[in-house]
Amino acid sequence: MSLWSSDAMLLYFEDELNSATRLAQAAQRTAIMVERHRFPDGEIKLRLPDALPAQVLILRTLNDPNDKLIELLLAAQTARTLGAKHLTLVAPYLAYMRQDMAFRPGEAISQRIVGKFIADLFDAVITVDPHLHRVATLQQAVPVAHAVVLSGAPLLSDWIAARRQRPLLIGPDEESAQWVALAAQRHAFDHAVCRKVRHGDRDVDVALPNVALAGRQVVLLDDVASTGHSVARAAQLLLAAGAASVDVAVTHALFSGKALQVMQDAGIGEVWSTDCVIHPSNAVCMANALAAAINGARN
Repeated sequence: MSLWSSDAMLLYFEDELNSATRLAQAAQRTAIMVERHRFPDGEIKLRLPDALPAQVLILRTLNDPNDKLIELLLAAQTARTLGAKHLTLVAPYLAYMRQDMAFRPGEAISQRIVGKFIADLFDAVITVDPHLHRVATLQQAVPVAHAVVLSGAPLLSDWIAARRQRPLLIGPDEESAQWVALAAQRHAFDHAVCRKVRHGDRDVDVALPNVALAGRQVVLLDDVASTGHSVARAAQLLLAAGAASVDVAVTHALFSGKALQVMQDAGIGEVWSTDCVIHPSNAVCMANALAAAINGARN
């Protein structure tokens, strides 16, 4: 049984038109765009439909999150005044989940702060591969009444299986172990995990796992990649150790700046991602999985 009725409306923003169209078709929902205007001073004005059903889903993937969080504040509170009684955030990528503790005195624990901000606006959240390292469940980070967590790992595993013979899945660090294991289980792939030694955002060293690498087609798999430096360093070491090829598969392609060039320069071949974050590397569509969650999954 679905938590969301058949007349639940999907709201989206113009920059996610293609994603919203795919999701609306897969979920068989009405999708309406939120009109957005930016004033010269940077402030944002939104316009929603003037009447809303009791249940509303808002699609907003939260890469480049700062403006988008303000949009969610305006959209969610306005939706309540227009008839929405139950609001769901569909955020294929959920930002600010990685800073889950104060690593130095005085640091903001972003996960708790942004998680509470979202929970104060929404009754439910649907997301894909949230970066939860020191908390067990999404509801600990985002304390909503209903939380649905999907993973891109199985679909990435299917994509890899169709393109590589006997691939070896490698996680670039210990935190990637859960996604690598899930993807490997799907097709009984061999898998292992590197150990990351980070000296700064762009100063990363990697220790390879103790596995046979000679002649193997390796795929580095993780939930998220940003600068590309971690997977680039791992790829250099893997190729030096005899790997026949190294490709990359990630759920969230946050690739900033020259990340793709950094990876290509390190000898990485193909880069594959889900469409949770819009990027030229998108190879796997999550619309059907998100639609299934809307139409039948309950957490």
